[in-house]
Order: sequence, then C-alpha cells, then structure tokens
Amino acid sequence: MDNKEAAEKLRGWFSGRLPAEWFEGQPEIVLDREEITVIGRLPVPVFGDDVSAVERVAAVEGGVQRFREETRELRVEIALEAEHRFRRKVSWGVAVGDETVMFTTLSVPVMTRLRQGERQVLDTLVAAGVARSRSDALAWCVRLVGRHTDTWLADLRDALQHVDRVRATGPDVNS
Repeated sequence: MDNKEAAEKLRGWFSGRLPAEWFEGQPEIVLDREEITVIGRLPVPVFGDDVSAVERVAAVEGGVQRFREETRELRVEIALEAEHRFRRKVSWGVAVGDETVMFTTLSVPVMTRLRQGERQVLDTLVAAGVARSRSDALAWCVRLVGRHTDTWLADLRDALQHVDRVRATGPDVNS
C-alpha cells in the first residue's frame, strides 16, 4: 500500500469513527512512519465588539481545555483502536482560528552523524541558552528550517507523491 492509499484509508477510518459533532468538517490526518496526528477544527467563539483581545484569547483557551477534558476518554479509546489497527501511535490536537494546540505528540529519537562544524552550531545554541542540550538544539533547527521553507517542503512532498504514483504503475518486481 503506497502513502497516498494509506492516508486515504486513515482519513476514511477516522471519518467513520470520530463523532460528527466533535469538529467543523473533516479533521486533518497527518501520517508518518511512527505517528498518526489528528487535528480537528473547533468553532471560533463569537463575541461582540466590546470584548478585549485578552478575553478572546482566554475564551479560546477555555474552549480548547473543555474539549480536551470532555473528549479524553473517547479519544483514548479511539487512539487505542487505531494504534492496534494501523500499528502507529496516535496524537491529538485542535485548530481554532489561526491557532493549533497539540494535546499529545510523539517524540522519536533520531540518530545522526554530525561533523565538528555542525556540532559547534548546536553547542553555540546550548551555550546561548536557546536549547538545553544538543538534542533540543537540533530539534530547534529543524523547526526553524520547517517554518521558513514551507513552500519548498510542500513542493518536495508533492514530488514524492508523484514518484509513488509512477512507481505504483510500474512493473511488479516481486513477481
């Protein structure tokens, strides 16, 4: 099964399994080798013109917390079913307006070999207090690159999907 087919199967399963009243529209399902991330959209609270920005932010935070607490038991049940079925951990989050709040995420160790100059970059971030460790510094660098290269990474992911589609139409090497 290729990545596109696996993602479609996941979206379909979660669409059928999640209560319809939880989210506005279908949740976003993000898949990698280790983790399935489910991010559902919650409605933005409606206020009059006389409400301050601080009150609006607090209302969003309260609504997210309420959703998290009220759905916890069923989210855990659904996650366990999905983990058994798809052999990946499940993480949850919600989006409200432009804000995304993750409830759970998986932290996976990744081994890498770095040359001295690359290690010095990480050590500088640690010495400056930007990160607590080389591991934190490397994660910080990855987030920074991801934030500043969204378009390029999206193009690269599209190209990889095209490669998967072309590969799927080629001859079966296992025959």
